[in-house]
Amino acid sequence: MIRFNTGRVSFSRIHSMESKQKDVSPTRKRGKLPPSLERRANGLALLLALLASCPALAGALQSALPRCEYLENPLGLDVAQPRLSWIVESGQRDQKQSAYRILVASNQAMLARGQGDRWDSGKVASSDTTAIPYGGKPLTSHHRCFWKVQVWDKDDNPSAWSAPALWSMGLLEPGAWQAEWIGCDKWRRLDAPPASGPGAKPPTALILPPPIYLRKDFRLPKAVKQATLYATALGLCDVYLNGARVNESRFDPGWTDYTKRVYYRAYDVTDRLHVGANALGAVLADGWYGSYLGWRGVRDNYGKKPRFRGQLHIEYVDGSFEDVGTGPAWKASLGPIREADFLMGEAYDARLEQAGWNAPAFDDSAWSPVVTGAELHPVVQHHPGPAVGVCGLFRPKRITEPKKGTYVLDLGQNFAGVARLQVAGEPGRKITLRFAERLNPDGTIYTANLRTARATDTYFCRGSQTEVWEPRFTFHGFQYVEVTGLADPPTPATITGIALGSDTPSCGSFTCSDPMLNRLHTNIYWTQRSNYLDIPTDCPQRDERLGWTGDAQVFMRAATLNADVQAFFTKWLVDLEDGQRTDGEFPRVAPLKVVRDNGGPGWADVGAIGPWTLYEVYGDRRLLERHYPGMTRLVDYRLKQCTPDRLPPAEFHCFGDWLSVNADTPKDVIFTAYFARSARLTSLAALALGKSEEAAKYQALFQQIRAAFNKAYVAADGRIKGDTQTAYVLALAFDLLDGPKQKLAAAHLVEDIERRGGHLSTGFLGTKDLMLTLAKIGRNDLAYRLIEQDTFPSWGFTIKQGATTIWERWDGWTPEKGFQDPGLNSFSQCPLAGVYQWMVENIGGIRADGPGYSKILIAPEPGGKLTHAAVSYRSIHGRIESRWQREGAWFTLAVVIPANTTAEVHLPGRMQTPIAKSGKALAQAEGVKLLRQEVGRAVLSVGSGHYVFTSTLE
Repeated sequence: MIRFNTGRVSFSRIHSMESKQKDVSPTRKRGKLPPSLERRANGLALLLALLASCPALAGALQSALPRCEYLENPLGLDVAQPRLSWIVESGQRDQKQSAYRILVASNQAMLARGQGDRWDSGKVASSDTTAIPYGGKPLTSHHRCFWKVQVWDKDDNPSAWSAPALWSMGLLEPGAWQAEWIGCDKWRRLDAPPASGPGAKPPTALILPPPIYLRKDFRLPKAVKQATLYATALGLCDVYLNGARVNESRFDPGWTDYTKRVYYRAYDVTDRLHVGANALGAVLADGWYGSYLGWRGVRDNYGKKPRFRGQLHIEYVDGSFEDVGTGPAWKASLGPIREADFLMGEAYDARLEQAGWNAPAFDDSAWSPVVTGAELHPVVQHHPGPAVGVCGLFRPKRITEPKKGTYVLDLGQNFAGVARLQVAGEPGRKITLRFAERLNPDGTIYTANLRTARATDTYFCRGSQTEVWEPRFTFHGFQYVEVTGLADPPTPATITGIALGSDTPSCGSFTCSDPMLNRLHTNIYWTQRSNYLDIPTDCPQRDERLGWTGDAQVFMRAATLNADVQAFFTKWLVDLEDGQRTDGEFPRVAPLKVVRDNGGPGWADVGAIGPWTLYEVYGDRRLLERHYPGMTRLVDYRLKQCTPDRLPPAEFHCFGDWLSVNADTPKDVIFTAYFARSARLTSLAALALGKSEEAAKYQALFQQIRAAFNKAYVAADGRIKGDTQTAYVLALAFDLLDGPKQKLAAAHLVEDIERRGGHLSTGFLGTKDLMLTLAKIGRNDLAYRLIEQDTFPSWGFTIKQGATTIWERWDGWTPEKGFQDPGLNSFSQCPLAGVYQWMVENIGGIRADGPGYSKILIAPEPGGKLTHAAVSYRSIHGRIESRWQREGAWFTLAVVIPANTTAEVHLPGRMQTPIAKSGKALAQAEGVKLLRQEVGRAVLSVGSGHYVFTSTLE
């Protein structure tokens, strides 16, 4: 099996990174370390000291990872002042950036000569490394900008220049789009009668409109200097130039509310053009525009006429320009893809391939003319997020034959994607692939939970010796592939699982001494990969796959610790705001389609929680500014809903604590708690944006809601209405209780967990904050008990049942009852995966102590059965690492703090006049200061760098 790099770092890799420090010896309490720990500390210290002597590793400040709009080398931007970011690195402790200089040039040669004809910022005294607005000459369509950055350290020593980076501008001015929307509607046929309802059976013989093939020949009279292809679709498009596909990404241009906006992507095609004959081509599929969406059995949710729009902008070496775009001169035809639908699958007849259709000199005389114009007229913008691409490959672990001629291939991991088929067969042989997350007791695939999603791909052989096919316009959620129609039994080479997801770079790692927790992290990781596919979906397998706002809200913070989702959520928050009602309510799903537009408590509140979360993690002020008005509209709407005493109205929509375990939290408690939460975050956002009067207004509202919550729902003994774990969690997590009642409510929460034998009962909303709340009230011992639990209901229980992703519900399958109600039984869904935030912040101890992790708190809480853990997070300022090991009473903690940041380190246990291994007192150690000795911990202040500390646990 080949897996996408999850960002894990081996111990040997961590050691090599730590070699950059100078003072590498662990601090110690008086007394002798155990021999094994002494040897480990000595060996590590010696290795780090030797490597730190290397000038290349012990150098001053350097800049790295230059990005524009939080993307690497993006093309086609339509932001007037793109923002530039980088990180700084150093082999020295306590290093900071004191100044920077940015050069932006119109070509690489000029940049290499140190000339910034577009912008030379000059030396700017600043420690900022993120979201620096471009401040040079005005940019217009198609401009290419090559840039680099130089930084100065705290002692005003300059660095070398960073590696060069690039961005280009897209189609900015009115009239820049000269291409027309094109398509061909003659082959679109009526559907079979649709199924209806979550339990309905899919139609046995769907008739789906096939994708359309489009092409045009054109000639270039002279040599090309550079060329950019802009492409968009009301639907999905694969674009070809001179016989080769331009976009390896999938499902371009992504899902939006097509009635309001559609995105384009840009591709550098300079090297694909030549003087003389050339050809452009595209395959246009329905995608989210026209495919089945959700469970209602309805197609054409946005329109019935998919359209493609492409424009090739060419700059010749003599300085002249030309645009080749879609228009009436293009031709259309059917091709080998006979069906393509997200829910139903894809069908491909290789006998119908037209060789060379996307290359010059192809005879298209039999092709049909296209039609121009579109049924919708959305604004066309550059896609601000990452593209969908391949994020992993899986080979079969086991092949079975539960029925004669029916083979089941187990790929060992549940994921979202497609199966690549490699087969040999006579012309017309039909190979059918079906997909499932689980198996029935008889070894056949379990598909009842797919509801009306057919999830079937079909291939008709061309008749060559070896044929390889991979669908382009569908995806499935699966671990098992059923194959029928083969002439011979399959081999491991017959099927390769192609995992697909948005290209959100991995930024976190987690390993520890407990294999079950390592598996839990892997399950969380692949659940996120499977459901972050242009939008944050609820599930990748059944007839749903919608952007449920509650699912996104409860997992968003944990998701940031697994992957860099800044650009991903920048895009989705626009989808969310496009669905916000005029009265301020946010929808249940975004983009809004299929379901109603009233999200209700915990779902709609993502409109306030989402922007603030991204601000906390990435420090993105522009994003907060953009969405702050939506935050205020939501809170103002809730206020209008409420009674004068700030309590919910008699009737309101609320999903409740979805899929809790025998614990029904009153919906009015949830409403009021989330109303308070959104009001408070809106106040904090106003304060961050310098809106002091509005900050005071919403803070006062929060206090009013808080008082109403206590008066209506909290008894004198701290009992909260409903007496559920979630009721206590929300009250404690959202700071809705005062001192004595906090302690009483905390005791009731603990009592409920103990009464259930050390088990949780929380659903989507409660689970998000359960473990964090236990940490907050000083009961991480109980949190460890929950996360190490392996009986129902628990994360460990699902792992014992073979889970390789996080289930939608705790009882998706149990030995006593088998599968749950198939109407609601996904085996890959994010809400219950929010526990990863607790894992990073408590097992690893890595927390933000300021927006964008500019200030860091390292406070690991060793507990449970764990003897060691290694956790890392690559923040927007650089990599943060926390590794610890305990042996007997001795505790060793190794930390990495990125340059340009500071940290407070809470070292568990007791230190007495800590002494460095070199004999140097801690007070003399570079970059370290003992702030105080608290009960059970020492609190240190450290600058950037690499450190190893030891203490004794009491």
